[in-house]
Order: sequence, then C-alpha cells, then structure tokens
Amino acid sequence: MTEIRLHNTKTRRRETFEPLDPSNVRMYVCGPTVYDRAHMGNARPAIVFDVLFRLLREIYGADHVTYVRNITDVDDKINARAAQTGRDIADITAETTAWYLEDMAALGNLEPTHMPRATGYIAEMIAMIEGLIESGHAYEADGHVLFAVESYADYGALSGRSIDDMIAGARVEVAPYKRNPMDFVMWKPSDARQPGWDSPWGRGRPGWHIECSAMADKLLGESFDIHGGGNDLMFPHHENEIAQSACAHPDAEMAQIWMHNEMLLVEGRKMSKSLGNFFTVRDLLDQGVAGEVIRLVFLSTHYGKPMDWTDTKRSEAEGTLKRWYGVLHRHGYCARMVEMLKSQGGWNADAEFLGVLANDLNTSGAIARLHVLAKGHTAPALAGFAHGLDLLGLVPDWDRLGDLAGVEDAATGPEWVSEVVERLLGERQAARAAKDWAEADRIRDVLNAAGVLVSDVGGAASWTPGPAFDPAVLERHR
Repeated sequence: MTEIRLHNTKTRRRETFEPLDPSNVRMYVCGPTVYDRAHMGNARPAIVFDVLFRLLREIYGADHVTYVRNITDVDDKINARAAQTGRDIADITAETTAWYLEDMAALGNLEPTHMPRATGYIAEMIAMIEGLIESGHAYEADGHVLFAVESYADYGALSGRSIDDMIAGARVEVAPYKRNPMDFVMWKPSDARQPGWDSPWGRGRPGWHIECSAMADKLLGESFDIHGGGNDLMFPHHENEIAQSACAHPDAEMAQIWMHNEMLLVEGRKMSKSLGNFFTVRDLLDQGVAGEVIRLVFLSTHYGKPMDWTDTKRSEAEGTLKRWYGVLHRHGYCARMVEMLKSQGGWNADAEFLGVLANDLNTSGAIARLHVLAKGHTAPALAGFAHGLDLLGLVPDWDRLGDLAGVEDAATGPEWVSEVVERLLGERQAARAAKDWAEADRIRDVLNAAGVLVSDVGGAASWTPGPAFDPAVLERHR
C-alpha cells in the first residue's frame, strides 16, 4: 500500500498517515458561509481537499473514506445581507448554497460524503454547550454563553501564538460580560429580526466555532483522522474548535492531523476589492475559462505555498490540457475504453505518480510526472497517464476529449463506413487469435491506408477517423 505523508500543522512536521480505522478514514473540512458567490480564494481549499479525498479513496477504497464539508447557514454576515436586500434568510442561503455547489462541481470537485448545514445541528450544539457549562469550561453571562479559555491549558498550541498575539489577531470584543478578553461566544441572544432557537439560555443562535465541533462529533466521532481548511482559519476558528472539542471529550483528540492551505494571490498581490483584482469563480467561468483550467492552475502550486493566479498561468494551463486531451483522443480514449480498462484490470495508477502525490499532496510534482507519462505511444502505455489525470480531477468528460482538445474530428463518411471498419476489426482480431499474422497485417494495412486510427486495449480494439481519413479506400471492402 502506498504510504501517505502529510504536514501536520499541530506538530509542525510531516508525518506518515496512519488512519484510526483503515476501513473508515474520516476527514472534516471547513466549508463556506453562504451569503454570496464563492471567490477564488474559497475555491482553493475545496480543490486541495478534493484531491486528498480522491487520493484516500484510491488507496483505501471509495467505500472506506468519509469526507464531511460543512455549510454555515446561520451567521451575522447572512443576517446583514438579508437586512441589506430585504430578502428572506432562508432564500439567501438556499440560493447561495446552490451557487457554491454548482461552481465547485464546475471545478471538478466531487461531492463530499456529507455536507451538513449548521441549522440542522442546533440540538447537538446546545447539548455540547450544556456539557461544557457543567464541566466548568463555559459560563452564561448576560444572555450569552462563553467558553472560558483559561480552563483549557493548551489553548494556542495549534497556532503557536502568545496570548497578546491572539488578542490582536482575533480583534476580540472586550465585552463587559466576559471574564477574559479571549473568551469566545458559543451562544448569543437573537432579537425578533434574527434567526433564533429556544435554548436553556433563552432564544438565540450559535456562535461560529461551536458548529464545527458539534457536527464533526456527530458525523465523524470524538476522534477522527484529518481536519482541513485555509490557514486563515487556524486562529481563531480552529483553535477554538480544538478547545471546545477537547474539553467536551477529554479522552479524545478530535483530529489527528490538521492541514492548512496557503492563501491566493492575483498577479503577485493579495486579492482585494480595493485593488480591483477581486473576482469570483463564476466570474471566470462566465468569461469562458474552463473549470479544469482553473483547477490545473491551482494544482500547479503546492497547497502549502501561496498560489499566484496569473493570466500567463491560465494560458499555459489551457495549452497543456489541450495537448493532453489531444494525446488521449488520438489513441481512442473515451468512457467506453476507460470502463473496459477498469473491467480488465488495466486501470491502475502509475506507481511513481502516486508516490509523488502521496508525499504531502505534491500536486506540482505529480503534474511533472504526467508530462512524462503523456509521451506513451500506445493506448495501453497511456493508461497510467489517463488514470493520473482522472485522479487529479482534470477530465470533465471522457467522451468529449476531441472537443476539449479543440480537434475537429474527420467525418466518418457514409453510414456504411462504421459497419465496414467494425467488420474489418473483427476479422483482424479473429486472424490474430488464429495466429494468421499475414491476414492480420493485411487488414491492418487496409485500415492504415484509409487513415483509420486503431487502439488495442485489453484484447479489444476501438477506432477513430484520423486526420488523413479517406472512406473511398474502404469502398472495395463493403
């Protein structure tokens, strides 16, 4: 089995990944707050952890990996958008959730196993808060419930920040009801205009951090394997998650490995509305930039480094993908061929490609290996290349490779052409089975003269008209 090594933010070193239960590998990733379109920075963790999800499925089996990515649908940003637009909160969250899922699918991301919405787990949040109050880790004050940071000795260990740094970084509200400026809200009161639920502390709504602790606990258990997100979430969000979960379950560890992707730049500068370089995923898609092109640009930089989106990189990615799709198209790759390879045991990862990718999600190194694998001269020799593209989520449609490559297929000519070619391929296969090599070579020469491109995979042949396709050559064989 291929060994996976991942950089663990918690220990600050790269570690061999050893799942708690290889039959159920579990990963939680912080998802979107749904009040607007996903911007390009939001897309990076979705792509990074989708590749990890795919890698885990490849090594442990698709039925043995559980991936949870939450949807925050109760938040003050959503409330503000509702007040600004006069729209109902439920309508805003439903619409923007649909937008997010549509845009992430366009980037080639698989749907996670579970996509829980915060509003569906209010009871679990209230129960966890009650337990933290009972154990002395939280307290009620002025209609709020706050986590007592001083009650958790390891607070700050994930981010490695001092108390002064954390106070500055969190821009904490020094409210009169707080015992400590670092204490954070787990439950807060709601007025008549705000969403709210009945609780032991009155009608209110959860704070941001408690939702992930409660949903991860419910869907993955007290301890699970991997927790991911952008490095902007390391503090305070992930720090607060750990504190809540560790105090709620003192004998558990929550996530064994914490992973954080670096941020996005645009032409070397931080993406910002004030700089005029802020854009959403949908902006690019509507401009005609293909989702797989966006994905390849993102994967060309290791997740642990800042990723700089540039127009030059976009153009280079478009050219690379067209060449790669063209190679597979010329060798007859399509959905039928892929299924044939799978059924006959020929759909396997290239060992070097998989080893590079498993070394802390080295996507740039994996892409370099694809450039080598793309030099295969036969359809079987290209199977590892095709598998690698698929594993990285870079093939949107196996039956549209020609279109994606910008290739205009030659017309197949009259209706009888396909029947003749299929018959000749059958006769050639029979001749080879009978070891009648002269007859097999004769038929091969006929097909070559007609410009028919033949790919032999797993004992079966497929064909496509080549650039010099000439149906007239086949006329005498009708």
